[in-house]
Amino acid sequence: MVRHLLVPGRGIPRPEHWQRRWADANPQYRWAPYPPGPPFTVQERVAALHEAVMADPEPAVLIAHSAGCITSVTWAAGHVGPVRAALLVTPPYIDPLWSPDRPSDSVFGTVPREPLPFRAILVASRTDPYTTFAQFEQYAADWGAELYDAGDAGHIETASGHGPWPDGERLVAALG
Repeated sequence: MVRHLLVPGRGIPRPEHWQRRWADANPQYRWAPYPPGPPFTVQERVAALHEAVMADPEPAVLIAHSAGCITSVTWAAGHVGPVRAALLVTPPYIDPLWSPDRPSDSVFGTVPREPLPFRAILVASRTDPYTTFAQFEQYAADWGAELYDAGDAGHIETASGHGPWPDGERLVAALG
């Protein structure tokens, strides 16, 4: 058996969003954090993810979108736990050389660039407004993740037409 933990982005996924649809269709899926939503700070989200991962010894698959990907890789850089794999969907690019003038200027901090200790698939869009395809390729290389080219898919959220997302469901199934 495997658990599925939904790791949302910065906001609250709309009812039409694929993560919300998957949560509604799969009552065994859990949000990390619960309930999902603002405010977003990496430290708080990492703590919530750690609590969700450690709540059960059963292996987990992380299903992260956008800023939730940053939460997931930050968690993996500083914690261990029963995580089997992760689906990392359109992580926003944060330049590794950028640092805020004040800590309060960044909700993200520095994004870890080390290989993940579990299998990961990074879903990349060629038309994402926050990340170029080359930046997705670099993330995938840094994290040791398989790169899935979703084509012209925007940020893979409701605004880009991704309510139902069967390709994503197939990717989760492939992760176990």
